[in-house]
Amino acid sequence: MIPLSVLDLSPVTQGSDPSESFRNTLDIAQHAERWGFNRYWLAEHHGMPGIASAATAVLIAHVAGGTSRIRVGAGGIMLPNHSPLVIAEQFGTLEALFPGRIDLGLGRAPGSDQATAHAMRRNLASDSDQFPQDVVELMDFMSDEPRQRVRAVPGQGAKVPVWILGSSTFGAQLAAMLGLPFAFASHFAPQQMMQAIEIYRGGFKPSAQLAKPHVMLGFNVFAADSDEHAHFLASSWQQSFVNLRSGRPGRLPPPVVGYREQAGPQAQALLDTVLSCAAIGSPPSVRAQVEAFIARTGADELMITSNMFEHKARLRSYEIVSGLMAGERAEQRSEERVGQPA
Repeated sequence: MIPLSVLDLSPVTQGSDPSESFRNTLDIAQHAERWGFNRYWLAEHHGMPGIASAATAVLIAHVAGGTSRIRVGAGGIMLPNHSPLVIAEQFGTLEALFPGRIDLGLGRAPGSDQATAHAMRRNLASDSDQFPQDVVELMDFMSDEPRQRVRAVPGQGAKVPVWILGSSTFGAQLAAMLGLPFAFASHFAPQQMMQAIEIYRGGFKPSAQLAKPHVMLGFNVFAADSDEHAHFLASSWQQSFVNLRSGRPGRLPPPVVGYREQAGPQAQALLDTVLSCAAIGSPPSVRAQVEAFIARTGADELMITSNMFEHKARLRSYEIVSGLMAGERAEQRSEERVGQPA
């Protein structure tokens, strides 16, 4: 099994608040560390009632401070919302606090709607076009010998791995050109996934950070002890996704029986697309679906997201996913024992 990681948006459920979301985030991160997940990433979004991870660097510090080994990072920081110097200082500070454990994923989208993006006082006409230059500037701030006169303190010399995030071929081209690892947002926008993977791997140029391509793909998992219960739990995320794509973002709703069957044609079409990058079911069903996705894409790593209404159900889903890694390790140990001389 390839490395598996966790993507968390700190979802705010109906009847809850961000304080509870942050407690749940830390609890999941602590379990993820014990269960052997590779990294724990938090995503920047703004103005969305159901997502609490807006102050992403602050939340990364909260999670890193409550864990001891797992890598913690941004999946990602939406760079058009910030100056490269500020991000270099923030992640230089995080690296100084938690050496060797911080990742910095960078995205080109604002992570919000246009009105919210304007409220952040950014020049929307040029910021996304400036993304490649901003990435290079940010990396220079964190280099040992920056070319710029201004210094990021902390930040200069910080050994923070930089990733490019994307949901189109643009990010794939940039990651390949800069020789950086690439994370594709297939968990909510899978349409150009295979094309982006091909472009990234075909155009990759080795860099000081990375010798060969590394593709991480977002993947939704809703695992439970039975297929029926897993499909019931997944309906919270399905409702939320349809509401968001229909311009009605809100807090994560409770699950409902038969949501998929009752949804209208437009909702069905939305779900058909995104469910191509999802596994729903019992442990054997999830294993088969995850392995099929890895075989189809050749992914080097999966970033698992599991937005469920009940915290305990969400924990159980990640526990089941962790069993995929534990099961393979047990199989490898068994094979090694069989191969040993008597």
